[in-house]
Amino acid sequence: MRGYSFSKFIPEKVQDGGFDGLMNIFTQLLNFTAGDPNEALAWMNELDKQHHFTNNDYGMGDFIEDLKDKGFIDQDRDKKDGFQITSKTEQTIRKSALEEIFGKLKKSGKGSHNSNKSGQGEEKNADRREFEFGDSLDQIDMTASIHNAQLNHGIGDFTMTERDLEVEEMDYRTLTSTVLMIDISHSMILYGEDRITLAKKVAMALAELISTKYPKDTLDIVVFGNDAWPITVKDLPYLQVGPYHTNTYSGLELATDILRRRKTTNKQIFMITDGKPTCLKEGNRYYKNSIGLDRKVINKTLNMAAQCKRLHIPITTFMIARDPYLQQFVRQFTEVNGGKAFYSSLKGLGEYIFEDYIKNRRKTYR
Repeated sequence: MRGYSFSKFIPEKVQDGGFDGLMNIFTQLLNFTAGDPNEALAWMNELDKQHHFTNNDYGMGDFIEDLKDKGFIDQDRDKKDGFQITSKTEQTIRKSALEEIFGKLKKSGKGSHNSNKSGQGEEKNADRREFEFGDSLDQIDMTASIHNAQLNHGIGDFTMTERDLEVEEMDYRTLTSTVLMIDISHSMILYGEDRITLAKKVAMALAELISTKYPKDTLDIVVFGNDAWPITVKDLPYLQVGPYHTNTYSGLELATDILRRRKTTNKQIFMITDGKPTCLKEGNRYYKNSIGLDRKVINKTLNMAAQCKRLHIPITTFMIARDPYLQQFVRQFTEVNGGKAFYSSLKGLGEYIFEDYIKNRRKTYR
């Protein structure tokens, strides 16, 4: 007989029972508790009872004291017995998110974003041309140049002239301005799925990637519910959903206004959402309709997508939903804008966004 043999699942223990191992758990929990260290530590206590993270030599009390001594938490002025995280912890969360998501990607080429234009840069491509005044010596393909000299002048009396030199073209480096839009409507925590935590984690990882690997690029973050407003990278650990509808139009309008002020040629919008547009703001009142796809809301949202296309701002939509009628709307939205869409599960969202960002479409918009 053939079959499968099942055994009891035994979770892996923390590799380092000391500070580093507990810090990794603490960092992950901060993503789920919207940056509340008190709640994260309470969760750790409960998890420790089940999985025995600590031991007689190093307990939770020791870990909390180390967090304070190393500058990861401070006393909360508003809570007598509470703590708050520091800027050092915020950066640690971003680095942890970057390592988690970026570590899953295959190694990419050195340097910043490539484009489909040749020029000054660090990445060599397959194009070759004759040497011109101003070309650097490291661009010269010596093997090809010697071969040209032999063909042009013969082997007996070897001579190399300027016309024999062959130069390897370099990929021109582009700067990119990105706005990451995050849906914070109530549906981001409905149906038993915590979508907002992953969206935050991806945003923090992307911000850390840009600041370390592509420091000349810019990243702005916009959140949208009934309204839309910009937030800073420092705000991300504390981001939570609200009792909001989904005003996609307002988010796109704000993202477009931000990118208009950027001096870079390449501009793009990444939008993480799980639902349909359900809200518009008309003066001081909100027009809302959560039942189906409201023609009034959809048409205005599609008009904004078309406006982004006229401004050469492609929109990449990361749709965390599988509903066929929602996917049909996203396809229409993408067609109007000329951008791209990913129908992603929560599991692959980070990798999708990073791959798309790093590839950067190999286009330069004029």
